[in-house]
Amino acid sequence: MRNSLYLTTLGILIISCGSQQKTVKSKTPVKSTTPVALVPVKKPEIKQDEGEYYKVNIADITKNDNTVSYGSIVSANPAGYKVTKNYFPSVGQNFRQRYIILHYTVLDDEKSISTLTQQAVSAHYLVNTLPDKEIYQFVDENKRSYHAGVSNWRKDQNLNDTSIGIEIVNMGYTVDSTGLRVFTPFPEEQIKKVAALVKDLVVRYNIQPTNVLAHSDIAPTRKQDPGPLFPWKRLYDEYQIGMWYDETAKQTFLNQILTTNEITLQYNNPEFVSRVQQQLAQFGYALNVNGVWDKATKQTIEAFQFHFRPMNYSGIVDAETLAILQALIQKYPQK
Repeated sequence: MRNSLYLTTLGILIISCGSQQKTVKSKTPVKSTTPVALVPVKKPEIKQDEGEYYKVNIADITKNDNTVSYGSIVSANPAGYKVTKNYFPSVGQNFRQRYIILHYTVLDDEKSISTLTQQAVSAHYLVNTLPDKEIYQFVDENKRSYHAGVSNWRKDQNLNDTSIGIEIVNMGYTVDSTGLRVFTPFPEEQIKKVAALVKDLVVRYNIQPTNVLAHSDIAPTRKQDPGPLFPWKRLYDEYQIGMWYDETAKQTFLNQILTTNEITLQYNNPEFVSRVQQQLAQFGYALNVNGVWDKATKQTIEAFQFHFRPMNYSGIVDAETLAILQALIQKYPQK
């Protein structure tokens, strides 16, 4: 037990997609010249031609049903008996994989590999910074990886149980002389890798747009990754991945807000604060509705802005932020 606790604590301290401290400056990103790290632990050989696989999709996507049997089949081997698959598969099943969660590592390529394979944290995939065609897999998609931690979205929590975690090698941010965070851009080839990987997962598992999320969306009081420079709108426009608001709807809500002068007149009114908190919760964030602009509310607004309004992530609600939120609620209502 003591060893398990030690490993868990060590892993949480080392992996950066945990909280990045604002008072500590990150070092300049260092690109590894080798695509893999040395792994001292001897691992079992992967035999490519062994095992059983089933790749027939029996889902009815028109009914939002992701029931399917796809991928490897793991079966019991009871002594003296034979398990047969004469009647395989049953229609009454679905995927464990309902979410895709995107992170950044705040480590370089080599340290990201080492930490995610040898510590008590992990991810299903790691996308490196190298101009190659490789994406590293660390965990079987049918198994849980330890990437999300304490997490919530809409009616779900503990999203390790139902998600695929993708770590992106990126150094996060540094803090400049004025105290502002300066985030690290994502290389073009890396963005393309992430997009191709997420697109494949979304299609195979019929993952809904509302379930492709940032780590900061599911844990806004603890996490910032993958930050405001991650190109969510581009993934939506070019790859049909994730959520984005309709510009016409946003403009309609914005005009209404500006006409009523709602924010200027009511900003510190507890009823107005509660209404904003309720709308954030209605969209999907886990947030206590208490009528106060507290730290948790500001962090949640900031996480929302990272994702949907990255040009201004002040953590303060303005007319455009509120209009975008209302447009998203209209487009992606909870069912």
